[in-house]
Amino acid sequence: MSDTKERIISVSAGLLRRQGYTGTGVKQIVTAADAPFGSLYHFFPGGKEQLGAETIRWSGEMYGRLLPLIFDSTPDLVSGVRAFFAEAARDLEDSDYAEGCPIATVALEVSSLSDPLRQACADVFMSWIEAGTRRFAAAGLPEAPARQLVTGMLAALEGGFVLCRALRDSQPLKTVGEQVARAVAAVIDGDV
Repeated sequence: MSDTKERIISVSAGLLRRQGYTGTGVKQIVTAADAPFGSLYHFFPGGKEQLGAETIRWSGEMYGRLLPLIFDSTPDLVSGVRAFFAEAARDLEDSDYAEGCPIATVALEVSSLSDPLRQACADVFMSWIEAGTRRFAAAGLPEAPARQLVTGMLAALEGGFVLCRALRDSQPLKTVGEQVARAVAAVIDGDV
């Protein structure tokens, strides 16, 4: 990937995370990326929609690296879940509640308006579910419950982000994180 294209995508990711898709303009993107205006259409002939879809996929890959990074530093799956949500809460607090998940932000905004953007969001969410399912299964959980827990964890995370940003309080992420950790522990203990 060229340096200019990567800079445009990286800048777009930050803007989508903070402002959403509809709140981010192409002029703002190229200005922030210090790129010539024509370069946007050179690298993204489909315009803002193509840039948005590629940015979503790029962001999804970057955020997808967090799961192993966090879980590898914990002694077990339940601790990993707690650390995952605690880190998400900390990141949100550090941004003064301005930066949530760019994938969820775009999915909420335009999934009913743009199939390419909806599909990019769906692809990212599915890749996260698949990676999480593999991680939970590798920790000893049967695949079907692992997939259900990971899907619930992702839904709780994204819903937690929405509530935290609206309330300007990280407690919802902490609350759902503990609920997911307890659900994981219950499956591990055979209580479900």
